[in-house]
Order: sequence, then structure tokens, then C-alpha cells
Amino acid sequence: MTAAELFQSVLASLPEIVVVTGACILLIVGQLVPKGQEHFLVWASVAVVLIAALLTLMLAGEVRPAYTGMFIADRFAVFFKFVFYLATVLTFLLSRKYADIEGIGSSEYYVLLLFALSGMMILASATDLLSIYVGLELMVLCTYVLTGFLRGERRSNEAALKYVILGAASTGIFLYGVSLVYGLTGTTQLDAMAAAVSGNPLDPGLLLAVVFIVAGLVFKVGAVPFHMWVPDVYEGAPTTITAFMSVGPKAAGFAVILRVFLNPLVAASDVWIIVAVIAVVTMALGSFVALVQDNFKRVLAYSSIAHAGFAILGVVAGGQDGIASVMFYLLIYAFMNLGIFGTVIMMRNGDFSGEVIEDYAGFAKSYPGLAFLMLLFLFSLAGIPPTAGFFAKFYVLVALVEQGFVMLAVIAVLLSAVAAYFYIRIVMVIYMREPERTFEPALTPLVRATLAFTAAGTIGIGLFPAWFLGLAQRSVFGG
Repeated sequence: MTAAELFQSVLASLPEIVVVTGACILLIVGQLVPKGQEHFLVWASVAVVLIAALLTLMLAGEVRPAYTGMFIADRFAVFFKFVFYLATVLTFLLSRKYADIEGIGSSEYYVLLLFALSGMMILASATDLLSIYVGLELMVLCTYVLTGFLRGERRSNEAALKYVILGAASTGIFLYGVSLVYGLTGTTQLDAMAAAVSGNPLDPGLLLAVVFIVAGLVFKVGAVPFHMWVPDVYEGAPTTITAFMSVGPKAAGFAVILRVFLNPLVAASDVWIIVAVIAVVTMALGSFVALVQDNFKRVLAYSSIAHAGFAILGVVAGGQDGIASVMFYLLIYAFMNLGIFGTVIMMRNGDFSGEVIEDYAGFAKSYPGLAFLMLLFLFSLAGIPPTAGFFAKFYVLVALVEQGFVMLAVIAVLLSAVAAYFYIRIVMVIYMREPERTFEPALTPLVRATLAFTAAGTIGIGLFPAWFLGLAQRSVFGG
């Protein structure tokens, strides 16, 4: 690599360098912050993310390959990085009060979130299976630790242990697929892999490699049959981390899936039938199992599984419209899911957790404004018009129908109707029941601002869906 190529590579990865450097500085500075002054870490962390976002925007004008084809800064990566920035900044803001209540407001908490962000950013730009692996491990190692951050709670420790064991297994499966690909093609770069098999019948060994890589990646988005970790981890982790994981790492997983699945190597295989089955079974399991849950975080965990299945349908549709529909879906999901988790986080005050659905009985009578926000987010998750969640599902269905997958679209609509029931059940508890106890939500200015911002995004995208979909379409692989 020449000096000019090194300079261009550093320039392309400057946002990632800023985040990693900022995290290292905060790790040192955090040890010097007096106890009780940890709020400084929140704003410092937000500043690091905003600087990275500004640099990303400044570098978004052209496609910048880097590190001998292992990394690329293009519009596709820029789109996903802004989803990651959104998830991370809102998690920081929601953490300010919650971290004090739970006693987890140490510098390590914010540093790990920044390192997880850097891993997600690498995943969005990775164009080589090895750089994908580096990004995956940087992201998941941080989330393993963050999941068990409530060290005094048994369920948090148990969730972290399950996550580590299952995550290690999925990583091993992914790496085995990578080793097969390298052995059969002599490369790990996505474009070179496609060129190696172009015009030739797909080797059975390569098909097996694709299956292993697919298995390793769908674990990261919580799709069946690799969903087992999701309910326990979502319930056991600090709620702010659950909110972060439900949006950031999930979007990062889909960023990788879109780059890998829509590569000609994968397109040449028969793996699409498997992916379609995974999507349908994931939606079905998430929708039906959520019906019998009483814990709000577990309901949202199975909701997350169902939404992952729906987004995978966009991958099945393929093409520019299919990719754009997935990107559009994930942007909307970030707003509505962080919003609904924000309402759960604000309920954590004193000995009141707000994690049981019955805790919200009569909530509309006590706090009508907050109840309306919950109604908005739940309706959007259910896909009820005119919320943004409706258009997220609508454009995935349009992409499916245009590609001839009419039956898949019909199944998706039917399963969405099932999923709508458990959201409406929560709405009924909020609006149709009498209050069972008095409580005071932990409403700080930052929580209020976060809820207002996510609500504005949920409504705004619902009012102007075409503009945001156009943004996603223009971001498809730099197109």
C-alpha cells in the first residue's frame, strides 16, 4: 500500500477512527471524573458521535474504497451509519437518569457503547469477510459486557452468559463458512468471490459455505432458528441496552446481510428458498409467542423477532427496491422502537420497574400525554396507518409483489394481523383499565426530548414516506 493509498484509506475511515479514539480518551478521562459528576460523560460521548456524524456527512460525496478492498465508504454505508448514530445518541440521552437509578453510570458503560458503535460502523462499510468478522466481534463483545452490566441481578448475569455461549457458537459457524469460501475461491473479498464463480455452476462446497455464512449472520438479527438468545437477553439486560441492541446491532446485521446476500455468489445459489422459509417462520414464531407474554420487555423481544422476519422478506425480494425497502424499514424501526423503549425506561423509578404489562393499567388516566405517545409507537409497530410503521411494511410488500412473491406477501399480511393483537392488548390495558397503583415516571428533560424526537420521526416519516424511501433508494450501494 502506497502512502497515497494509506492516506485515502485513513480518510475513508476517519469517522471510525474518531469514535475509537474518543472512546479511548473517555476511558482514561472517566477514571478522573469525581463521583456524582458522571453526567459529563454523557455529553462527551454525544459530542464524539456528533463529530463522527459530521465527518461522515462531509465524506459522503463520493465512493471511497480503502484498505485494499476490505472497506468502502459509500452512500449505503452512510445511510446505515446515521441509523447507528441515531440509536447511540438516543441511548446516551435515555441513559442519563436510568444509569443513576441502576448505579451503572460509570465511564465503562459509555465507552463500551462507543466501541460497539465503531464495530457497527465497520460492518456497514465492510466488503471483505475478514473485515466483517472484525466488525462483528468488536460489536458483540461490547454488547456481551453491556448485557451483564447489572452485576447484582441474577437474570442479567444469566442473560450475558447465554448470549456469550450462543454468540460464540454463531461466530464459529460464520468463520467455518469463511474458511470454506477462502479454500474454494482463494479470496475473502465479496467482489472477488463473485468473479471467481461467475459463469460457472456453483460448487456444492460453496453452497455449503453460503449456508454457514447465512446461519452466522441471521443469528445477529435474531431470526429463527437462531433466536433463542433474544427474549432472555432483552429481559435481563439494562433496558437502555435492550433498546440499543434492538436497533443498532440489528441494523448492522442487516447491513452485512444486504452486502453478502445480494452478492452474485449468493444469488447464484439456491439459498433464497431457505431465506424465505426463515423469514416466514421468524414472523410466525415472533407473532404467536408474543401473545402469551406478560413481561413488556419479552413482548418487545418477540416483536423484534417478528420485525426481523418481515425485514428479511425485503432481502428475499432483492433488487434496488427490495434493498431500499429494508433500509427504509430499519430507519422507521429505529424511531418507533427507541420510542417505545423510552416509555419503558421512564417507568423505572424507585422500586417500580414498568416491565410488567399490568404496570400500565389505567396509565391513560394518570398521564394522558405519555399514554398517547405509547399508543402512537404501538400502532406504528403494529403497522396501522397513517403511522410510519404502516409504510415500512407496505413498501416491503410492494417489493415482494413486484418480484412475483405474491404468496409471501399474503402470508406476511396475515401474520401482521396476528402481531397487531398483542400491541392492541397493551393499548387496552393502558386505556381500558383502572389504575392499580400510583407512581411517578422518571421524566427528565432528556427523556422528554427523546420521546418527542422519536414521536416526531414516527409521525414525520408517516406523512412524507416517499422522500425517505427515495433517500434509501439513492443510498443503495452508492446508486
